[in-house]
Amino acid sequence: MASKSTYTAENIQVLEGLEPVRKRPGMYIGSTDEKGLHHLAYEIIDNSVDEALGGWASEIKLTINSDGSMTVSDNGRGIPTGINEKYKVSGVELALTKLHAGGKFDDTVYKASSGLHGVGASAVNALSDWMKVEICQNGKIHEISFHKGITDAPLKVTGKTEATGTTITFLPDKTVFTTIEWNYNTIRNALRNYAYLISKLTFKLEDKRAGHESSETFYFEGGIKSLVSHLNQNKQTVSDVFYVSREVDTPVAKVGIEVALQYNDGFGENLEAFVNAVNTPDGGTHVTGFRMALTRAINDYGKKIGAIKEGQESFIGDDLKEGLTAVVYIKMSSDKLQFESQTKTRLNNAEIQPAVNSVVKEALDIYFEENPRDGRSILEKVFLAAKARLAARAAKDAVIRKGALEGSALPGKLADCQSRDPSQSELFIVEGDSAGGSAKQGRDRKFQAILPLFGKVLNTERARIDQIVDSDKFKSLIIAIGAGIADQFNIEKLRYHRIIIMADADVDGSHIMCLYLTFLYRHLKPLVENGYVYVAMPPLYKIEYGKERKYVYTEGEKEEFTKSLGAVKLNVQRYKGLGEMNASELWETTLNPQNRLLKQITIEDAARADEAFTMLMGDEVPPRKRFIQSRAKSANLDI
Repeated sequence: MASKSTYTAENIQVLEGLEPVRKRPGMYIGSTDEKGLHHLAYEIIDNSVDEALGGWASEIKLTINSDGSMTVSDNGRGIPTGINEKYKVSGVELALTKLHAGGKFDDTVYKASSGLHGVGASAVNALSDWMKVEICQNGKIHEISFHKGITDAPLKVTGKTEATGTTITFLPDKTVFTTIEWNYNTIRNALRNYAYLISKLTFKLEDKRAGHESSETFYFEGGIKSLVSHLNQNKQTVSDVFYVSREVDTPVAKVGIEVALQYNDGFGENLEAFVNAVNTPDGGTHVTGFRMALTRAINDYGKKIGAIKEGQESFIGDDLKEGLTAVVYIKMSSDKLQFESQTKTRLNNAEIQPAVNSVVKEALDIYFEENPRDGRSILEKVFLAAKARLAARAAKDAVIRKGALEGSALPGKLADCQSRDPSQSELFIVEGDSAGGSAKQGRDRKFQAILPLFGKVLNTERARIDQIVDSDKFKSLIIAIGAGIADQFNIEKLRYHRIIIMADADVDGSHIMCLYLTFLYRHLKPLVENGYVYVAMPPLYKIEYGKERKYVYTEGEKEEFTKSLGAVKLNVQRYKGLGEMNASELWETTLNPQNRLLKQITIEDAARADEAFTMLMGDEVPPRKRFIQSRAKSANLDI
């Protein structure tokens, strides 16, 4: 562990200026929507987490303030306050006003870190309306403030203290972002994951906004073993949690490797991957190494105990995915890390793959030897997956040979659009023939296609691929979308870049929407991952007063609007279904891009999405019962 004296202002190095961040924010934080907004929080949190990874901080607190600003504080060493001789300013000002300025380029300061300290902190400063920083260090309280990345005044001492640490408060610039409204659940989930990854580190979260007041604390002794158990909490497991933690030397750097896994009786996979506490949703070499090791270890064990006979086909990677819950976590010096982009979604270090492969393979071999019951249970699970894969392939091939998918004509109910440019085209999946008729009449046929599908569809949470392909409704939808399914899925063949589920605004409509989302998430997941799936938001009421009319979308909005009109004579119509709207009303409220409301379906937290679909649509009744009971009082029922 480095001593506190080794981290000084001289460790802050500068690579280039700050101005490009405000000109092209997407290059540095990915986007300027809600996702980009929350990336600001993660950049500041990462710096505090790095202090904890180095052993200097034990508590991190995040506060959403009443004015919408955010405060992140830790009890680490504090950003250096001394004067950097080369640049003649304090280390903290340097780190927060110069792009690529930070202590993490110097591997004597941070052996493992979440990223480049100065890149993240200075980018947040540049994209904030204002930022205030308080540093407790060497018995003194130091303060400095900024506006849009520009320093208000040099760092100054404002008091005395025995504490140490950094507190950063910032308000995102509303001229940069499409929204500056923090999502409590998004931040909560991120902090919870951090707490799982870094055992014995306390995270505190507080929301002070009016109507949102809440506070939570996250602290886990078990690390990623606890995370795997949490991810499987609503599922029937078939093995205990396997865990390995080891530090190895690679040709480039020393690497800490942690892996935990457990199988359940489900059909989906839930794999989380992290590098220095940063989530890498697109995987990378650490995930590839893990998959190689798992495949080899299970095949070797199957052959060793005679479960895989001589000449029998070995298991493939897809067979091992069914029911797998795993966390792959590596730690290494930040200056050696190679990510695909600044947003760090995929790890590219080639030396990590063989390192993870070797560590996991050796540990799994020992685990199967010492835990034969778990080994045989996992083999049985994988064997059933392989058998189902071969059966599904045969059934699907038979269906395809009959012309169900490839080369078949578009479904007769589909009213296609004239455009052949997917980026300009949108497909409405409309529940009900009457609503479908109105939608066909009211649409803009240049770019809007309508596919009416009447009634509830198959629950695909636990359905085989051949059952799905053989279902008339899903067969029509798969053909209309055009990209195929399962191993034949090809997103380049996608016919529409907006696939919009349009169901009634009632309980039945919500159920139908959930069934379609389950299908798209489980079997056409790239559509969701790429932001191509939407839910239409039809109005609940039409309010007519005099010659005017207004459409409202919730009970609360109706009450508020009618009160604002006072004694005006009103005609309030409640839409019980899309079929009650004529073509012009449907166009005006739900189809017209100038007026309509669409909710884009994204996967900010794949683990929670998986958990939600398992709980709502799976076989286990108790978790769903608890969910319903806990929310019964807030349910909006159509009685």
